[in-house]
Amino acid sequence: MKGPSIDWAGLSPVLAVMGGAMIVLLTGLLRSRFVRESLVPLLAIATLATFAGLSIWQWDEGKDIVSAALRVDTFAMYLNCLFAVAGIAAVLLSWRALAPRESAHGEYYSLLLFSIGGMAVLVAAQNTVTLFLGFELLSIPLYVLCATEMRRASSLESGLKYLVIGSVGSATLVYGLALLYGATGSTDFSEMAGILAARGDLARDSLLLGGVALVVVGLAFKASVAPFHQWTPDVYEGAPTPITSFMAVATKAAAFGVLLRMMDVALLPVAEDWGVVLAALAVVSIVVGNVGALGQSSLKRLLAWSSVAQAGYLLAGVVVATRLGVQATVFYLAVYMLMTLAAFAVVVARERETDLGDHVDSVNGLGWTRPWLAWPLTIAMLSLAGLPATGGFIGKISLLEATVDGGWTWLGIAIVLGSAASLAYYLRVIAAMWMRPAPAARAVPALAGGSQELDPPEAPREGGATEGAFAAEHDGHADGDGDRRGHWEVTLVAVVAAIATLAAGIYPDPLFDVARDASESFRALL
Repeated sequence: MKGPSIDWAGLSPVLAVMGGAMIVLLTGLLRSRFVRESLVPLLAIATLATFAGLSIWQWDEGKDIVSAALRVDTFAMYLNCLFAVAGIAAVLLSWRALAPRESAHGEYYSLLLFSIGGMAVLVAAQNTVTLFLGFELLSIPLYVLCATEMRRASSLESGLKYLVIGSVGSATLVYGLALLYGATGSTDFSEMAGILAARGDLARDSLLLGGVALVVVGLAFKASVAPFHQWTPDVYEGAPTPITSFMAVATKAAAFGVLLRMMDVALLPVAEDWGVVLAALAVVSIVVGNVGALGQSSLKRLLAWSSVAQAGYLLAGVVVATRLGVQATVFYLAVYMLMTLAAFAVVVARERETDLGDHVDSVNGLGWTRPWLAWPLTIAMLSLAGLPATGGFIGKISLLEATVDGGWTWLGIAIVLGSAASLAYYLRVIAAMWMRPAPAARAVPALAGGSQELDPPEAPREGGATEGAFAAEHDGHADGDGDRRGHWEVTLVAVVAAIATLAAGIYPDPLFDVARDASESFRALL
C-alpha cells in the first residue's frame, strides 16, 4: 500500500516548530545556568522566527497537502504569523519569570512550542480527524503550562480546572464531529459541503443538527464564548501571567480560525441554521463579558471577562458568512492580539514591582512614576473599548460594516452598545493610573544593629507561603537575584504592542490588505 504524497515545503512551518520544540527540550537538559535561562529562550524565539518565515514563504501557495488533510493557504499562514508573534511575546514575558524555573526551562518552552504546532495544524485542518488532532495538540500542553508555578495553589487549581473543563469541551467536539460524519458520510470539509448542498433534506436532519450544535459548543469552550466561558476568569487569574497572555490571544485566534474554516467551508450550505445560533451566542457573550468585568478588582480577571465580550464581537464576523466578515474577523484578531499583549505585559511588570500582584491598585499613579508602562496600558484599554485612533476602533468598524452588509444590523447594534458599556471598566483602569497616588513602598527599618533575621515571622499567605515568598513569586526572583523593577524585555513587549495598536488605528491599510488576502482563501464565499 502506497503512503500519501507529502509536500515537504507546504509542511515546513509545522515541521520547523515541532523540530524546534524537540531541540529546546533536549537543550534544556544541560546543567549550565546560561544554557537554561538564556540559550533555551533564544532557541525558542529562533524557532518561532523560522516558523513565521516559512509561513511567509508559503503565503500564496493555496494547495492541499498530506492527502488533502491540511490546506496551505494565505488564511492559515496569516494565523501562523499571529501565533509566532504571540509566542515570541510569551517567551519574552517568561524570560525571568518564576514558572520556567519551577517547571524546568526546556519543558516550559517546548510545551509552548508544541502548543503552537497544534494551532498550526488546527487552522490548516481540512477534515474532522485532523481538526481534532490539532485541537488536542494545542490543548494538552496548555493544561500543563497553566500549572507550572507549582508552589502556588492557584496555579495548580488553574491547570486542573482547565484540564477538566477543556476535556469536557474536547469530548463535546469529538461527539459532534462523529455525528457530522454519520449524517454526511464524509470527514472532508469540501466533500461535506458538497453533500449538504446536493441533499437539501439534510438541513433538517436531526443527526446533522445535533452534530452542528455539539461542534459549536466544543469550539465555544475554547474561544471563551458565553455561556461556555465559566473556566476563563479562574484559569486566567491562576495561570502564570505570560501563559495567560498567550492563551488570551493565540488560543482565541486558533479557535476562531478553525471556527471560520468549519462554518464557512464545511457547513456553509446550512448557514441559515447555525447563523442565528451563533448570533445569539455573540449577544450573550457581549452582555455577560461586559457585566462580569464591571466589578472586578483583579486585572487578569477583568481582562478575562473582557475576552468573553471580545469573543462576542469576533463571532459577528463568523455569523455573516461572507468574505467581508472573514476579513473583519482576521483583522480584529490581529488587533486584539496587540492590545491584549500590551495590557498583559504591564500586568507582568507590576507583579514584579509591587506586592499587590495583579490588583487594580497595583497601577495606581503609574502615569507619573512609570510612563513607559502607563501609556501602553492606556492605549490598550482605549483600543479594547474601541475608541478612535486605535486599532480596536477600526476593527469594530469593520465588524459593523460586515454585519450591516450581511443583513445582521441588530447584531451590529449589540456591538456598539457593548463597546459603550465596556468604557465603565476600561476607564476605571485608566483613572487608576493617572488620577490616583502611587502605592507606598513597603518600608524596611534601618535601625543600627537591626537584623532581618531577628524580625518576627511573616504572616502566611494562601498556600502557606509567607508575604516575602509571595512577593518573590510575583517578582520572578525566588532566589533573590536582581531588583524589583520591570525588566527591559517586558517593557519592550508593552511599548511595541502599543505602538502597533496605534499604527493599526491611524494607518490600517497594510493590515487590511493582508486580511483581505487571507479572506480570499474562502473561495465559496461572496
